[in-house]
Amino acid sequence: MLSGMTDLDRVLDPEDQKLVTLARSARARNGVAEGAAVRDETGRTYVAGTVALPSLALSAVQTAVAMAVASGAKGLEAAVVVTAEQAAAEPDLAAVRDLGGAGTPLLLAGPDGVLRARVEVS
Repeated sequence: MLSGMTDLDRVLDPEDQKLVTLARSARARNGVAEGAAVRDETGRTYVAGTVALPSLALSAVQTAVAMAVASGAKGLEAAVVVTAEQAAAEPDLAAVRDLGGAGTPLLLAGPDGVLRARVEVS
């Protein structure tokens, strides 16, 4: 068993693990507080980091969802956020719910990539 692996990691399918890797990479590459990745209904992925401008502030999840919508996505299969926060933010859950609908999972991982929680939006 790999060190740091949790029960959640062992049941994570490869496509969701890919989202964790992409979100983690976006966070590190851009030096932002959060990285996120979403997978739309066709399997396309969208990766984003936190947007923090004087005139515009979006979480990484909100940015990734906006990118999916702007690219024509009609739904979401899954979303991931990599963050130091301990719980999913309500605005992130709302954005996932808006595009993905009830039951769409939002996976919360720490900066180390270890999955902390899987929340199905309602």
